[in-house]
Amino acid sequence: MKYLAKNNNESPKRQWSLKDFDVGKPLGKGKFGRVYLAREVRSKYIVALKVIFREQMKKYGIHRQLMREMEIQTSLRHPNILRLYGWFHDAERIFMILEYAHRGELYRELRKNGHLSEKQAATYMLSLTQALAYCHEKDVIHRDIKPENLLLDHEGRLKIGDFGWAVQSRSKRYTMCGTLDYLAPEMVENKGHDFAIDNWTMGILCYEFLYGVPPFEAESQSDTFQRIRKVELNFPSTPRISTEARDLIGRLLVKDSSKRLSLQEIEEHPWIIKNADPSGICNTR
Repeated sequence: MKYLAKNNNESPKRQWSLKDFDVGKPLGKGKFGRVYLAREVRSKYIVALKVIFREQMKKYGIHRQLMREMEIQTSLRHPNILRLYGWFHDAERIFMILEYAHRGELYRELRKNGHLSEKQAATYMLSLTQALAYCHEKDVIHRDIKPENLLLDHEGRLKIGDFGWAVQSRSKRYTMCGTLDYLAPEMVENKGHDFAIDNWTMGILCYEFLYGVPPFEAESQSDTFQRIRKVELNFPSTPRISTEARDLIGRLLVKDSSKRLSLQEIEEHPWIIKNADPSGICNTR
């Protein structure tokens, strides 16, 4: 995307307007706005245009959070992180110009298939590990890794696609954020959290890839919190998964955050080495 990428450092206010895009079909709808397929007029490049309504931003008080999200995501350059090329606004809306992930949310593929094979799961885990290692090197903690926030491009390559709860910090954070089934014990117990919160979520995600549901899901929020606090981890008999996969999950879902596997240790784990495709390309169809 030569034109967009070359001009990405220019002021978004001066660079872009809605006239620069041919807007097509809707791709999705969220709490704060909608996402559309769009084509940049000059380069003919296909993008996803996320439209956020100022009225909703004001209602939910997310202006600062959105500004932080855009600043963080614009600065990241990794093959497994969805690019945010820039943004602009008018009187009623803010527009985010995003890389288009042709195959959409991984969540949709997971729900359709029930669960993933170990090779598929390991390939996504390796891609995600490498992307998070890159983020952590830049002091970015994601804090909301889940299938709904992971997208797939036309080749089946995973992309982290939402940085709404991300923060750039080297110090402990205390904000309760993320999604219920993926919360780490330190967050549930209102303790400070750091980069290891993403490592915990990797364990949750690996379990969900292989079994189709997150490990601490329960009837009520309070029951889920209780299961997370106690790390009540059970491995169902079906589908049957390897000892190596269970070992990886068990070594990530550890209450003491300092004892969880590091991202490098995930990448070097026997299950990842045995099953993951280093190209990162995974076909779930």
